[in-house]
Amino acid sequence: VIGVGHSMGAHALVGAAARCDAFSRLILLDPVITDPASYANPPPMPFEGLHPAAKRKNHFDSPEEMIERLLPKSSFRLYEPRILEDYCRYGLVSVESGGYELACPPEVEASVYMTARTNSEIYDDVRSLDIPVTIMRARVRGTDAVVADFSASPTWPGLVDEFKNAREFHLEDCSHFIPMQVPDKVVAVIEEEITAWSSA
Repeated sequence: VIGVGHSMGAHALVGAAARCDAFSRLILLDPVITDPASYANPPPMPFEGLHPAAKRKNHFDSPEEMIERLLPKSSFRLYEPRILEDYCRYGLVSVESGGYELACPPEVEASVYMTARTNSEIYDDVRSLDIPVTIMRARVRGTDAVVADFSASPTWPGLVDEFKNAREFHLEDCSHFIPMQVPDKVVAVIEEEITAWSSA
């Protein structure tokens, strides 16, 4: 298997690949693996109680309403239009009372962010892998970035050097949402990895 994952999905792929021999290569799209010290001493959350994602609007009359609401916000305006449409059309489920709700409830999304720094074994997994790994990393975050800032990368710039066999593409013009913003670049890297795998 050539594993391809984005954000926490890419983070999870590293753990999966370290625990089985099913993977021949990994493509990690901004894998939200922060610097090693952040797992030993996680910084305090800059808010009280639940992560702000828990307050996300969860009911829409239609996918079109969701598109209209998200388009002006944050990094959503950087998405390719067809991808934003797919995100809104297929990221919703119909409800019996009418309308639609998010397929991933806001409380679940919030819990992912709240526990993102608890995987203290992630660097053991990173260093155990012998397979080729390709990282696509977004622009570097500023020192004043907040936890929920997706305009830049939460991935540690030194991550590529922690793998035994890795390379990195640093996309300075991209937000964390690399596959939504530049899908053709992602497809090109996947095709390149498939070609390398076929040759091997």
